[in-house]
Amino acid sequence: MTEPIPNRPVRTRFAPSPTGSLHIGGLRTALFNWMFARRHGGRFILRIEDTDQKRYEPHSLEELTEALRWAGLNWDEGPDVGGDYGPYIQSERRELYQTWANWLIENDKAYYAYETAEELDQMRKEQMARKQPPGYNRQHRTLSADERAAFEAEGRVPVVRFKMPLEGDTAIEDVIRGRVVFENATLQDMVLLKADGLPTYHLAHVVDDHFMEISHVMRAVEWLPSLPVHWQLWLAFGWEPPIYAHLPVILNPDGKGKLSKRKPPKDKHGNPIPVMAHDFMKAGYLPEALDNFLANIGWNFGDDREFFYIKDAVERFELERINEANSTFPTEKLEWLNGLHIRELPVDELAARLRKPLEDAGLTVDQDLLLKVTPQVQTRIKTLNEVVGLAGFFFKPEFTPAPAEAIIQKKMDAAATAQALARSRAMLAGVDDFTTQALHDAIQPLTEELGLSNGQLFGVLRVAVTGQTISTPTFETMEIIGKDETLRRIDLALAQVGG
Repeated sequence: MTEPIPNRPVRTRFAPSPTGSLHIGGLRTALFNWMFARRHGGRFILRIEDTDQKRYEPHSLEELTEALRWAGLNWDEGPDVGGDYGPYIQSERRELYQTWANWLIENDKAYYAYETAEELDQMRKEQMARKQPPGYNRQHRTLSADERAAFEAEGRVPVVRFKMPLEGDTAIEDVIRGRVVFENATLQDMVLLKADGLPTYHLAHVVDDHFMEISHVMRAVEWLPSLPVHWQLWLAFGWEPPIYAHLPVILNPDGKGKLSKRKPPKDKHGNPIPVMAHDFMKAGYLPEALDNFLANIGWNFGDDREFFYIKDAVERFELERINEANSTFPTEKLEWLNGLHIRELPVDELAARLRKPLEDAGLTVDQDLLLKVTPQVQTRIKTLNEVVGLAGFFFKPEFTPAPAEAIIQKKMDAAATAQALARSRAMLAGVDDFTTQALHDAIQPLTEELGLSNGQLFGVLRVAVTGQTISTPTFETMEIIGKDETLRRIDLALAQVGG
């Protein structure tokens, strides 16, 4: 089991860039960091990496924090809650990065590079023409003081590049992937500080992780190729590095390619599959179910359990049990899990969560009625939004009867349907105890009298009293809407079929 570094408390972080909505893969990264911190009684930190000003979207930060809170991933330190290691927004730490970039320059660990964007583009074109791998050729790594002065006299503003070792290997232990080795000669002198004075990810996250005393870095495997640069930065500064764990990629459901917001995958019906956290929130999934689902992608609870609550999973969470292989995104499994979590909720809590999709559909929700309806949908819906199609009719101001063709069941005609409705109405009118069981007992004998199956007779009545072919159960619905309204709706159905 991954234990904390001796005499070093566990401190993990999730450090998103506010450049768009939170991807579901990012939410899983946050989840794993949160689980590990909770497993060891540590701290989970939210840090906002907003130094990419060109792609910065002002609304993204609010969306990010809303999604994290919805998922139950509350942070112990961050922009809005404070902490002893702030500020927690990188653009507010600008002077710190400049200080340490200057330190690297002064200690011959980094250098100024003065190329213009056009010169760098030309460099790449020439490399491609020579069929060489594109990359920076280090031509400004050994500039003299006079050469630097000449460039500055032209008004050029330099970037700061890191001096990577040119020989040997960089070897790092990754908790998930074991020992990873990189040949230094194949690596780039990465930009650490941009011409605008803001840091790149490479410098900023190392400086921040050091001063925020981050003990474990769990991040997407896409960052693995940059790990040797980051590791060499830790060595250059002389700081104790954190433990790294690079998480596997989440693949499309068909296993072909990374789950991408730019090319969202489609289900078997051709419908787009959500890939952003807010899409799942809007689609009626429970945060408990989505956490459960994401924890299953790349990690396993053990004991062949797929359904669990995160609070129970925290007690078992170990980085070594994360599978380094990339994992597919089994959306059908999410619907199944969501249905299970819905069925586990207390009725009053489920009712509270069903209110929003009903109101979003333009319906006026009466609380007492909602509490009666909720048990009738609890075992039948897989997402909260499905309540609208299944039971939204309860909350409509006016009842709209179904057309005749919907009321008439298979192997029945209008005459047989009208007879079934008329006989049922007569029986129901005589029922004083208008409860589910009493209603069933009153109607059941009619099936033999009319020569119909339960499915036919109950189906006629269900469509008659709900106005739709898929709904809550027949007799439970009658009990909820009451005797007078049930008889009125049957009369409307009789008119529809010509009775």
